[in-house]
Amino acid sequence: MAIANSWSTTSDVVNTVLAQEANRIGSDVHKRLLHTSPWIDLIKKSAFPEGMGSKLTSLVYDRALPANSAGTSLINSSSWIDMGAFQTGSNSFDTSKIQGAQSLVDAGIDTADPATGRGYISVSKQLKQYSIKKIALESPKMSIEDMRFAAHRTEQLRAVIDLLTSASKNAWEDRYRREFDKLAGNIVPCLTTGTKLYDTIDLSASTKKTGTATADVDLNNDFDTSGTDVDKTPTANISNAILDKIYFQLVRKGAGNNAYGRENGRPVFGIVLSSEASYQLQTEAGFRDDVRYNSSAVGDLVAPLGVEKSFRGFYHLVDDLAPRFNAHASDGTVDEVSPYNIDAGVVTMNSDYDDANFEAAYIIHPEVFESLIPEPVSAGNGISFDPCSYKGDFKWTNIPDATDNPDGTIGFFRGVLASASKPIKTDFGYVVLFKRNSSTPAA
Repeated sequence: MAIANSWSTTSDVVNTVLAQEANRIGSDVHKRLLHTSPWIDLIKKSAFPEGMGSKLTSLVYDRALPANSAGTSLINSSSWIDMGAFQTGSNSFDTSKIQGAQSLVDAGIDTADPATGRGYISVSKQLKQYSIKKIALESPKMSIEDMRFAAHRTEQLRAVIDLLTSASKNAWEDRYRREFDKLAGNIVPCLTTGTKLYDTIDLSASTKKTGTATADVDLNNDFDTSGTDVDKTPTANISNAILDKIYFQLVRKGAGNNAYGRENGRPVFGIVLSSEASYQLQTEAGFRDDVRYNSSAVGDLVAPLGVEKSFRGFYHLVDDLAPRFNAHASDGTVDEVSPYNIDAGVVTMNSDYDDANFEAAYIIHPEVFESLIPEPVSAGNGISFDPCSYKGDFKWTNIPDATDNPDGTIGFFRGVLASASKPIKTDFGYVVLFKRNSSTPAA
């Protein structure tokens, strides 16, 4: 089998891809695969609805608590009133303050005074738009005529297909990682002192984090005071103290109802981070005993990923392709550094990735967003189609050409990926941006 660059024209020379020197190749054909991560297994997936267009809107109802009629204060113990009248003298009773027992106005009901025996629950909701996107992955062009001359052609062809599968998996992982980064509603720049959890990154413009990728955030902005820019570029490493803040905020938000596990009645959330960041948290001074005394029980969703125990309320889900960044030279943003270099189609390791200053970890939750993948269209109105899978499954394609491919013996493998990221409870997602080469834990 022979191969040409997938960006070549049909008139380009097709170069041999399968090695033909049988005397120089052993029976084992080795291949290099890209690192895998937990993103594919943890992101919830379902079918994209048909017949509703390519752009949809998700409806999310906010949490609700009882308040007074003005909707400004929570009701408390002083809001509760006596149902029955109680004796004020030897032969006199007070008037009951239940509805109908006396004038509602006299009782103060329906006013801004919360001590009325009546509370109100407001229903608020958010509309979040999302759309479907796709990408097609193609192998180089191949000639099946050359297969007869290839050494161990079955093993080599299997290795090529495995590489295509790995590339498809890597594309999905990158897609889910970037979509979570964009949709997570909170960003946490780790500082040596005064680290806060932000959902608004520009108070003057009321800009929410949701929908903004980390690399696009101006870290020199008015995070704390409107109109006053303060540099929030990370100066400290990730720390358990910051994760504690996030944990308790998640519990108060109600995120524990659908956490990845429970231990001692408490929810256990997930954090996707690099091996270095996980080691930093587990060896941080004052927290090392937590590893020794933690429970070995894990949730059903994370157990297949090889997670053996939790650490201070979080399952550490290792992603050794975690995004890394360097500070931008001219503004308050950061530039992403890829772990790989690609030159003329050849993938090599990028040494700059190991030297990058900043790294991102993600507090992941199953309700942040959902990936909707379209189903194959196989028929319609009596017309049949060759169904196309949108999950990245590769199939052989040859397109006959009167001049360059008259016999249909030159073709390529093609896989199509498509999905829509449906935002749900985006405030359950957090991006923790930290200085990975700092020896100071964030506080």
